[in-house]
Amino acid sequence: MKHTPLSALPLMPRRRLLAGGLGLAALSNPLASLADGDKYPSRPINLIVPFPPGGSVDVMARTYADPLGRLLGVPIVIDHRPGAGGSIGSQFVARAKPDGYTLVVSSQSSHLANPLVQPKLGYDPIKDFESIAILGRQPNVLVVHPSLPVRTFQEFLAYVKERPGQLNFCSAGAGSMGQLNVEMLMLNTGIKATHVPYKGGSPLITAILSNEVQFALDNLVIMLPHIQAGKMRALAVASPTRLPQLPDVPTFTELGHANLNQTSWTGLAAPANTPAPVVQALYKAVREVATSAAMQDTLKQRGVIAPEEMSPKDFEKMMADRLVVYGDVVRRANVKPE
Repeated sequence: MKHTPLSALPLMPRRRLLAGGLGLAALSNPLASLADGDKYPSRPINLIVPFPPGGSVDVMARTYADPLGRLLGVPIVIDHRPGAGGSIGSQFVARAKPDGYTLVVSSQSSHLANPLVQPKLGYDPIKDFESIAILGRQPNVLVVHPSLPVRTFQEFLAYVKERPGQLNFCSAGAGSMGQLNVEMLMLNTGIKATHVPYKGGSPLITAILSNEVQFALDNLVIMLPHIQAGKMRALAVASPTRLPQLPDVPTFTELGHANLNQTSWTGLAAPANTPAPVVQALYKAVREVATSAAMQDTLKQRGVIAPEEMSPKDFEKMMADRLVVYGDVVRRANVKPE
């Protein structure tokens, strides 16, 4: 089956129904039986993407929405509600009716970085949500503009150390995971650079391509087409092993920085107190889609690590553990919101 390259995918307007996509005809429909006799789902599901179109969270939402909707037997409607690093859309879902018809594509930015950096966020990433399932793990990649005269991680460190604060790095917003990743890098290596925040993944990419900023450490899924086109240079990846798409790029573990070898995650979440049968139905549906041959192939082509089997309870524990790790980074680097 031929897949459209990520760079050629059209951006989806707000609340557009997805059509076409992965062939999953053999999958069963995991309807949930509720106490009142109704079946779930019985009408369209609103999937909130708390970031603008074009970023890694949007890409994952579009990747899953159509096959998941066909498996569940109802349309999945993409609803972009961007702003404040993902907190506007996430807060909307936290306050929505917990009936399984309003869900959010959660991420480390909206459900990890924001809660650590924003003092009055308006939601708790664990208490106010039912964390359903992991959709995928995104390797992070350290990229530089090709005009930078460095070709290895060691050369990069030496170059930046000789120019403390002179180089710029970008992220998708103040306090976002892209910033926290580089703050952790700087704490570990002693380099210093200047943070330039942007509003989302698309302007972040534009900033690197135009050399407004010289480097970034963020999701591979939005960087890969530009790396393959030679418009960015990859120096290191945060991944369990080297990636087949970038076989010559070492992992941070290989480079002696295992604690930087953190993959990002994208997940599916519902408001707290969503009925357990609904959560289980969604979990089973995500797992069935995620383990299909078509989805496995699509994720691989896009540089995404297929999600491991992780129960809602284990998903919540993973989030809690990450909050501790990155909370230390926020304190030590004195990261502040915009």
